[in-house]
Amino acid sequence: MATTASGSSGYVCCRFFLQVITGRWFMMFASFLIMACAGATYLFGVYSKDIKSTLGSDQSTLNLMSTFKDLGANVGVVSGLLAEETPTWFVLLVGALMNFTGYFMIWLAVTKTIATPKVWQMCAYICIGANSQNFANTGSLVTCVKNFPQSRGMMLGLMKGFVGLSGAIFTQIYYAIYGNDSKSLILLIGWFPAAISLVFVYNIRAMKISAHPNETKVLHEYLGIATVLALLIMALTIAQKKVPFSHTAYLFSGVAVCFIMFSPFFIAVREEFYTWRNREQLTAPIRLVDEAPTLPETEMKSEIEYESMETKEASASGCSSIFKPPKRGEDFSILQALFSIDMFLVFLGTFCGLGCSLTAADNLGQIGESLGYPHQAVSTVVSLLSIWN
Repeated sequence: MATTASGSSGYVCCRFFLQVITGRWFMMFASFLIMACAGATYLFGVYSKDIKSTLGSDQSTLNLMSTFKDLGANVGVVSGLLAEETPTWFVLLVGALMNFTGYFMIWLAVTKTIATPKVWQMCAYICIGANSQNFANTGSLVTCVKNFPQSRGMMLGLMKGFVGLSGAIFTQIYYAIYGNDSKSLILLIGWFPAAISLVFVYNIRAMKISAHPNETKVLHEYLGIATVLALLIMALTIAQKKVPFSHTAYLFSGVAVCFIMFSPFFIAVREEFYTWRNREQLTAPIRLVDEAPTLPETEMKSEIEYESMETKEASASGCSSIFKPPKRGEDFSILQALFSIDMFLVFLGTFCGLGCSLTAADNLGQIGESLGYPHQAVSTVVSLLSIWN
């Protein structure tokens, strides 16, 4: 009897574990991790000095490479078109491959493991590596917005916030693993985001939308976690500037940052347990009736929205609808967006608004060098910029 009971308990645990890792909340947790690793372009100011010294180039050549970095980071049409025709796991897989290839080649060049590449080759490497960020954005952010359509505004803000924090997160992790070695930072940028995408490549997918009463509460908890993470990294950054940290201290700092990053996992387990418990209650013996079962109004609305969204996506995939965009607020296909006046206005505003800040961020390393700042001071400025970004 004891063996039967333990076997039954193990089966229930396995079923619950499977529900957790295939559920919406774990998918959201995985998406936040991917987005927290998708902002490596903010760290160019930290390792740009190594590229400059390796190539023996001047400031204009470095500016050319930063231009290709920004071009790769902001041209997301390719990833969008690929997401229209392929599953999400393939988009994330391509992004992971591009990320590792681009930054690994830069690391090989900076460490002089390979022959010094030409300028156009370095521009190609950094453009490929930076463009992988768009594949992570398209794969995880767009999927999360589809899976949480009633909270898309909060979801967008939170996920882009984690992207902004990624530069500061990377700084703490690379201090913990490699110490104050900016060349190793390039290697970390190459393998760490790719590994995260590969681990969760099958968890990020569009799911059937179902009503959940705690959705807004959970997003507020995520906002609290993001705020605590930002404040912790800011405190660590300032402390590391004021007080010399040993490698052990950096290791503890990195562990603390990673713990807070992974804390949403416990929220996912809690919400799936809530769903599991309610499902068990609903499957209790009930009186049979002849009438057809009716869904709650909120769930019926979600089912209708899900079906209508699938219908719109199917109808928008045809070439005949490119010049017939839907109403504002509804989903556009990639080609419909490219040929719409709304997208042109968004592009124009982004082009004018982001150019100055990107130029400043890309040249932080050279600004600090010209002012005589030590390398760690430049890392501190980059981390603070990433946090408040």
